[in-house]
Amino acid sequence: MRKKFFNYRLIINLFFILMCVTFIVPMLYVISISFSSNASIDASGYSLIPTEWSLDAYRYVFRNPEQVLNSYKTTIFASVVGSFLSVFVMALMAYPLSRPNFVFKKPITFFVFFTMLFGGGLIPSYILNTQYLGLANSIWIYILPGLASAWHIIIIRTFFQQLPPALVEAAKIDGAREMRVFFTIILPLSKPVLASVLFMMLTAKWNDWQTSLIYIRDETLYTLQYTLQKVLNEVEFLKNLAKSGEFNVTINADVPTEPMRFALVIVAAGPMLVVFPFFQKYFSKGLTVGAVKG
Repeated sequence: MRKKFFNYRLIINLFFILMCVTFIVPMLYVISISFSSNASIDASGYSLIPTEWSLDAYRYVFRNPEQVLNSYKTTIFASVVGSFLSVFVMALMAYPLSRPNFVFKKPITFFVFFTMLFGGGLIPSYILNTQYLGLANSIWIYILPGLASAWHIIIIRTFFQQLPPALVEAAKIDGAREMRVFFTIILPLSKPVLASVLFMMLTAKWNDWQTSLIYIRDETLYTLQYTLQKVLNEVEFLKNLAKSGEFNVTINADVPTEPMRFALVIVAAGPMLVVFPFFQKYFSKGLTVGAVKG
């Protein structure tokens, strides 16, 4: 029996070790290629350890450091402020929907759910944000339009419903009003779901580039993702133009286009890889409990 148990545990451990390797090795490849020279990649392809070390890819990415720094500032502000405001607003929305004595609970819940199925589309959103709200070329375009998500409201509401009703009743007997109950009892007990939703919002806002493409014309307000995408597109456009020979365009043949793709991944995703471990412990409890009931 001990031998079978040992073999069983060994197989399980080996399985999860292999799973970890499948996640770690691609990331190591990305880091390795970003520090490789373009010539070595053309000659020998991708390798886990660079055959020829080079920082050319990062030099091209940061050839305009002021623009990249402004993009970092914009992205950090929009991600952090926008995510915290979103979670706060959605928690305020979810709390009354979780209370059994709220009169308009069912119609408002249906209205929230209805927005998950149907939307106005890009053109009505563009007209609303630019013509009526005046958010074009403003930092608030990254924050206000996406302040609430119907799916996240339902997750938070469901988590609130799992909390013991006796806690709320005891607080009300002591004279606490709804807002005091919300801030002193509900929010402290809801850290798992709030942290999980916060990280998902943070990731979505950090990776946002379409908002800059559609609404922003001021380069100082470009997000990091959009700026890095522009850097890569400009280099590829010039190289293709030089190869075609139709125009008199001169560009350095050693521009590290391939390593630069992976360097952009590191520059864009690096901060989120550092932040993720602080939220990971909340995921299993926050999202699992929050999605048990509809």
